[in-house]
Amino acid sequence: MNCVVNYSADCDFPLENLPYGIFSTEGNQTKRIGVAIGDKILDLSLVSHLFTGPKLSSKQYVFKESTLNSFMGLDPECWSEARTTIQKMLTINNMDIDVLKGCLVEQKNATLHLPAEIGDYTDFYSSIHHAYNVGCMFRNPENALMPNWKHLPVGYHGRASSVIVSGTSVRRPKGQVCPEGAESPSYKPCALLDFELEVAFFVGGASTQLGSPVTIKEADRHIFGMVLMNDWSARDIQKWEYVPLGPFLSKSFGTTISPWVVTMEALAPFKVENSKQDPLPLEYLQHTDPYNFDISLSVAIKPEKSGIKSYVCNSNYKWLYWTAKQQLAHHTVAGCNVKPGDLMASGTISGPEEKSYGSMLELSWKGTKPIQLKDGTSRKFLQDGDEVIIEGFCQGEGYRVGFGECKGKVLPAL
Repeated sequence: MNCVVNYSADCDFPLENLPYGIFSTEGNQTKRIGVAIGDKILDLSLVSHLFTGPKLSSKQYVFKESTLNSFMGLDPECWSEARTTIQKMLTINNMDIDVLKGCLVEQKNATLHLPAEIGDYTDFYSSIHHAYNVGCMFRNPENALMPNWKHLPVGYHGRASSVIVSGTSVRRPKGQVCPEGAESPSYKPCALLDFELEVAFFVGGASTQLGSPVTIKEADRHIFGMVLMNDWSARDIQKWEYVPLGPFLSKSFGTTISPWVVTMEALAPFKVENSKQDPLPLEYLQHTDPYNFDISLSVAIKPEKSGIKSYVCNSNYKWLYWTAKQQLAHHTVAGCNVKPGDLMASGTISGPEEKSYGSMLELSWKGTKPIQLKDGTSRKFLQDGDEVIIEGFCQGEGYRVGFGECKGKVLPAL
């Protein structure tokens, strides 16, 4: 594709991608919808009148709003028409190229915001390698997976109010901890702060009604697009609080997502076979069409003192056991309703090898194996001043579909 914006073959945002986000500029503080293209942003609020196709001609207002919720709430045919229209706008042979003058903003001059108003946030536990590793650490290899794990996508409801956009710092939490051998808990700053490498999807399509499940056959019509996620975790707080109802304060102090939402249509060329599931799940969770994706993922730590970036993890979304369609179908099977902008995360994505483990808990094997960084320091868990940077992309032939960065810096506890 010949684009009006020049970019290199390793750019995250070519014409084949076109992710959506919310941005503002110093000269215009209004939050508005944009599409990343190369190192620029196409301001859709200024070109909304060009969406004249049969699906969108009466819905141009969605491109003038301050969140993506209304656009997410349309049907997949609308999303597809929007993508085709934007590609035509940005292609060199477009006869109306002059209409784009003043509509392209430099990304470096923009402030990015949360892409949607997130009504609800759910985090799953869908990586079999991660679940097995954690089970081995805290139980043993013989019963590493809980009896229900291969029968349903395990998940918990997270805190939507503390989901933050990439670049926002995260303060080290304080809470109750009770180390092994202690007779009673104490209140102190988290000593075992961790990242979790995740990918999340935004729910799209019309809001569903309470009591009406989203079936596995229609689940993909309610999945708008994906973002990278860091589910920051306080492991020592988590260990004390999670029995019997699961994570609570150990997860609610901050969850970082990348600002650009990569659509499922952009990810479609990178579908791969689903993980083999044995035993076969119950019928409401069964689907044979591929809905897994070859997304290369990495995590780096950049200490404040040295400023040297060290990659500590290289993983891939394709190693997930449960698909996004299964996550959504299970989430709603009991009648839970969902709305556009709801966020559902994969859980930590770990692969079969040590370098592909998606958390410090696994990489350092519960703190027994220090991880060496390029600046000569080592880590068992995160220190104050550390910046965690998650990156992800799909590699095409001569182009890549990327997510940009999902990053955050650790501030000291209050």
